[in-house]
Amino acid sequence: MSELIDGFGRVHTDLRISVTDRCNLRCTYCMPAEVLFLPREELLSYEEITRVAGVAAELGVRTIRLTGGEPLVRRNVADLVAMLVALPGIEEVSLTTNGLLLVEQAAALRAAGLRRLNVSLDALTEAAFERITRRRGLDRVLAGLAAAQASGFTAIRINAVSIRGLTEREIVPLAAFCREAGLHLRFIEFMPLDADGAWAAACVLSGAEVRMILAREVGPLEPVPVVDPGQPAVDWRWADGAGLVGFIDPVTSPFCDRCDRLRLTADGRFRNCLFSTTEWDVRGVLRGGGSDSEIVELLRGCVAAKRAAHGIGSPAFERPARAMYQIGG
Repeated sequence: MSELIDGFGRVHTDLRISVTDRCNLRCTYCMPAEVLFLPREELLSYEEITRVAGVAAELGVRTIRLTGGEPLVRRNVADLVAMLVALPGIEEVSLTTNGLLLVEQAAALRAAGLRRLNVSLDALTEAAFERITRRRGLDRVLAGLAAAQASGFTAIRINAVSIRGLTEREIVPLAAFCREAGLHLRFIEFMPLDADGAWAAACVLSGAEVRMILAREVGPLEPVPVVDPGQPAVDWRWADGAGLVGFIDPVTSPFCDRCDRLRLTADGRFRNCLFSTTEWDVRGVLRGGGSDSEIVELLRGCVAAKRAAHGIGSPAFERPARAMYQIGG
């Protein structure tokens, strides 16, 4: 079957799959303090997810990232990893996690075929960690990172959201920690996807500002040639050879022109953008006895409707009705 190409010539080869909206943290940029989660019967089963992913692979999807919520709170998620890794055409399965459950699950995930981890970590002091996540647990995240490395994970990225007035003091300690531990640090601009609706342009600590802080306080950075045009991060290398640091700047420097990803929510909706205001219901097809051809048509319709850009900052921008935890990071 032909590839998934939108009206702007972008070829879609990456599928982000949320396996749950549940989480054991309550990060301010993602979830409300009090939340009512989806009933479990509304979540796609692992078999349903694998069927959809298999159809997507036939249309040229090559990489899958599992997200949430927190994917590791869903029981036996390593089984899903193994199912997806076995699909013809899928070249890599990765996972984004807050790290709280990695001590218990890192070895099983590695054995299932997972090769890449993204760990969300915005602060290295317990006080700041609690302010952001509304929970304790920094020590468990750090132990989880150590467990992942001990289990053989070498491709580990640390994702840190940058929020003005909240995370500035964490930038340098995070950089020092990742340089020492051999971890690839990435700073992500605060996006208008928080459940509380508190986002404002003034809260965005830009990637350019973070890079200036790092160059001044830690050491000079050198640009890295782009290897994967679809990658949202722009990577820089520490001039002293101590690894990479990346910047994902969806607000001040959008990468929409090279976006190659689609999303599947935990309750079975396709989305063509984090900021899409339209969804395509594949769960209805799956549970209504629909064919794979119907899934193909949904995917093609989703891709065909993709806009040129998300439009953050423009008068026409409309926040999606769902917050980050309901979409999948």
